Amino acid sequence: MGATRADKEIYFNKLKELLNKYPSIFLVNVDNVGSNQMHQIRVALRGKGVVLMGKNTMVRRALRTILAEYPQFERLLPYVKGNIGFVFTSDDLKEIREIIVANKVAAPARAGAFAPKDVVVPAANTGMEPGKTSFFQALGIPTKIARGTIEIVSDVKVVTAGTRVGSSEATLLNMLNISPFTYGMTVVQIFDQGNIFSPDVLDVDESELIDRFLSGIKTIAAISLAINYPTIVSITHSLVNAYKNLIAVALATEYSFEAVDKIKEYLANPDAFAVAAPVAEAAPAAAAAVEEKEEEKEESDEDMGFGLFD
Repeated sequence: MGATRADKEIYFNKLKELLNKYPSIFLVNVDNVGSNQMHQIRVALRGKGVVLMGKNTMVRRALRTILAEYPQFERLLPYVKGNIGFVFTSDDLKEIREIIVANKVAAPARAGAFAPKDVVVPAANTGMEPGKTSFFQALGIPTKIARGTIEIVSDVKVVTAGTRVGSSEATLLNMLNISPFTYGMTVVQIFDQGNIFSPDVLDVDESELIDRFLSGIKTIAAISLAINYPTIVSITHSLVNAYKNLIAVALATEYSFEAVDKIKEYLANPDAFAVAAPVAEAAPAAAAAVEEKEEEKEESDEDMGFGLFD
């Protein structure tokens, strides 16, 4: 039974309210996520984010009704497909993502389901009776009889990631009490203040971002200096280079100004500066030596004329 007109109106208003209130949206996939697991995720996000689910047709229709007022949300429409939902938040994106993906539940392999990862049956004693050996042989799993039970000789990959789980493989994994998959809410895309991007962006370290930013600034400064085009990152270098050129011209000609006078004086009489430096360094040492002698004199004056028990 479809939603009534009143229910749709309530949903549209709620979606619009959340879009206005929160600057960031996680588009999440909820395949194989049960109601109890969904409840636990909502509880974990309480006070930090709001989960909103809905039928894709109704979500798309609700978004289209507000595009005239908020055209930036048109970027969400291509991702409203499959078993999708929204998590609205204004908190730190990394923290919210960790809460979203933290709740996972182990699940057995089901025939026909897509495998999120490879499944390998390890070499071990299964504890099963020899009568089931033919079942393992049908799946190409090498076995032997050890102590009256079936033992798998070597590790065998029975399911490949991205493929559907066969009925025989699902039965085998269930017989071995192997629950190879974990299911939970996953992040598909992130919409933040008008920009939409992959969740992998959150894995980039802040120091790496700073290094890349500085590298870009250096590149722009180098290009600006090479083509003599002033920019905010190259103007400081241009001023320093111009000042160096001005000093070079002043040294090569009779032109002079206050900052270059000391340089000319040094070039004219470098010996004077060479003598002044050691004298300046020796002055503190001499003062320290005089002070030490005065302290020794005071100590000797205090001891003179007095016995140990006076």
